[in-house]
Amino acid sequence: MLTVQGSAIAYRLFDVGYAIDLERALDLLATSAPERIRPVRGEGQALHISNPPITVLLGTAVLIVDNVTRDVDVSARIFDFGVVSIRVRVRAPDADSWARFTTFGQHLEHHPGIDAVARQHLRLLAERIHAAVERPVIASVHEDYVVFRVTRITDARGEPLSPEALAALEVAPLLLNETRPLSAEARRELLPHRFSYYGDELAILTWENALVIEPGEQDTDLQYILEFANAQLLELRYYDAQLDAELPRLYDAIEAARARRSVFPGRRFAALLSRLQAQVADSTELVERVENALKVTDDVYLARVYSAALELFRGRAWRAGIDRKLAILRETYAMLNSEAQASRSETLEIAIVLLIVAEIAMAIMRG
Repeated sequence: MLTVQGSAIAYRLFDVGYAIDLERALDLLATSAPERIRPVRGEGQALHISNPPITVLLGTAVLIVDNVTRDVDVSARIFDFGVVSIRVRVRAPDADSWARFTTFGQHLEHHPGIDAVARQHLRLLAERIHAAVERPVIASVHEDYVVFRVTRITDARGEPLSPEALAALEVAPLLLNETRPLSAEARRELLPHRFSYYGDELAILTWENALVIEPGEQDTDLQYILEFANAQLLELRYYDAQLDAELPRLYDAIEAARARRSVFPGRRFAALLSRLQAQVADSTELVERVENALKVTDDVYLARVYSAALELFRGRAWRAGIDRKLAILRETYAMLNSEAQASRSETLEIAIVLLIVAEIAMAIMRG
């Protein structure tokens, strides 16, 4: 019989604006004792974070799980590239079996009350830091993630599980919501991202959640980098959606501009060219800032987990999609600019011809 102690941390990440001035936000949140935390493990030195996010406690809330009222801790992490992560931490009842902890996790992962708690605290937090947010607006795109954090797991004798026993835990019902036993091949394919540094640690990542078994309750470095990777994923998804919406509007605007009559045809695209230039500049700057927010400088444990999270979240694929759409915008800009230049040249040629004709006419009239 196993004894399991742990909790579930539900993350709800939102884009609240183009950028956040973290120094200004620190001042606005001073009464809540905000902190700028970095990974504390020794190998955390291999993760270079240019502008560490702010962590702030927001208080407690009440959640009803299986008809039992539970107090939950609510906190937030604020990233300079415009993302706010609301974290709702629910302590698990001490479980006398892994199956009971699994049931607790299954009930929490998609609990509707978590969304309500997160959005309520997001609204209050957004009001507090409004003055620090550039172009504030809460986007419709958001990201959800859950970390099941186990701080103690022992066998019937009260001894910590061996590395072999940890590795043999049946995690598919918890992480994949599968009720039937999976084959060994299916487990390898669906749960390939497994990491362990010390013998009493284990981390398993999936698209929607992760299991982190770590006896040091204050050691939250793995949660930190998973949250960071999710924040970066959200921004990539957000700007991909923005560009998806922009392209059809752009084509309509081009048709409207071409149909517009003007004394100076070369000026028809002036506003459109300005808009395109701003869109490309904003998107490029933000995406570069997101990707450079955390850099890996060495192949250590935390770095491997972070890289695996980015791979799992398909960060490269999202970035490639954004790059393709930005390339379309740049090509469109070049095409419209060339067309405008051609129109201006044609207008100039016509003006020159008219001047020549006028000179000839005046000469004839004088003669």
